[in-house]
Amino acid sequence: MTAPRLFGIGFIFLCTAVAWFILGGTVVARTGEQDESLRQEVARLWGGTHLQTAPTAWFETERTVERNVEEVDASGQRVVRTVSERVVDRHALPLVRSRVDVGLELDHRKKGLLWYDTYGVRFAGDYRVRNTDGEPRVVFVHFAFPSAEGIYDGFRFRAGGRDAPAADDLSAGVTASVYLPAQGEAPVDVAYRSRGLDDWTYAFGSGVSQVRDFELTLATDFTDVDFPAGSISPDSRVAGGAGQRMSWRFASLVTGQRIAVDLPEKLNPGPLAARISFFAPVSLLFFITVLVVLGVLRGRSLHPMNYFFLSAAFFAFHLLLAYLVDHLDLHWAFAVSSATSLALVVTYLRLVAGMRYAVLQAGVAQVVFLVLFSGAFFFEGYTGLTVTIGAIVTLFVLMQLTGRIEWGKTLGKQTPEAA
Repeated sequence: MTAPRLFGIGFIFLCTAVAWFILGGTVVARTGEQDESLRQEVARLWGGTHLQTAPTAWFETERTVERNVEEVDASGQRVVRTVSERVVDRHALPLVRSRVDVGLELDHRKKGLLWYDTYGVRFAGDYRVRNTDGEPRVVFVHFAFPSAEGIYDGFRFRAGGRDAPAADDLSAGVTASVYLPAQGEAPVDVAYRSRGLDDWTYAFGSGVSQVRDFELTLATDFTDVDFPAGSISPDSRVAGGAGQRMSWRFASLVTGQRIAVDLPEKLNPGPLAARISFFAPVSLLFFITVLVVLGVLRGRSLHPMNYFFLSAAFFAFHLLLAYLVDHLDLHWAFAVSSATSLALVVTYLRLVAGMRYAVLQAGVAQVVFLVLFSGAFFFEGYTGLTVTIGAIVTLFVLMQLTGRIEWGKTLGKQTPEAA
């Protein structure tokens, strides 16, 4: 192995790395473009993100206000005239008791290169509103739907035992009214079944809100539950059937935070294929290093053109994976791409250096540095550790094999080619 050959191999490696970065960027662009359009399509077909806000209650009073209006009279002179107007003021009323029961059923949906966290939701809320004014009032209670893109089966909204009028516009919500004496209370009952996308959130109000005698119970059919930043963690969390059962209880609370659940994400083919492509130069670098060292040890090195075809076989794995994930399950696409790349390398090196070298040396190295290193991306959180351990083990083996080589003489000596 001579220095010019090493430079030639290095040039081939750099060109392949550039091709991988272009491929990875293409996959990222495809994924981003699809996400913008497909997310809207999924929301229209299934339902949007659910942000459920607690019902709001108020009563109204009227008052007369006077204001000065400047006008121009018939003679062209400016005159100021006082006009009276009737103004309606809203006075907010508290929910003195809240009992909320929620059930979430995870049901992932795939569109293009992406999986979306879709779910079915069952919501039931039992509230009590109090007229804190010193006079009898007609109290209005408003319920806002969590998503204007959703569908609501079995919807029920009652105030004081009376059904609210039907909602004409989901974005406007629905309002009911009930007559309450001074300091009187009335039950408010709401329930529905719907479907949502991404996180599920319950808000106490539009800003900082005060909550009294509140309890929310949420049951899931999945165990991998997380809570977004800025949300309130549950007071209790126990296993229940195939999922978990969580509870939030507050006697008196003032907060601007919300209760939210981040549903588990399924491994997305597009982003995974992009990450594997961006990492590919590291795999090829280890593979080439091993083959170069093995060539030095056995006294027969591969020609740079051989490394060109081997690099192309590595690139074929990522190229095939990037487009197979559109049509096959991610794991099947990975298996087919791995088998294709391995077949290219082994059948080629069988002609170049013999079957034993092709299978036991190059084939094993490709399984380790291409298949296993790329497969580590399926285990989120352990990818870096897996690659690090593999790199350290490889370094140890190579150091032990080459510890007695005099590289000054070896790099200046012309070694015969493998074939």
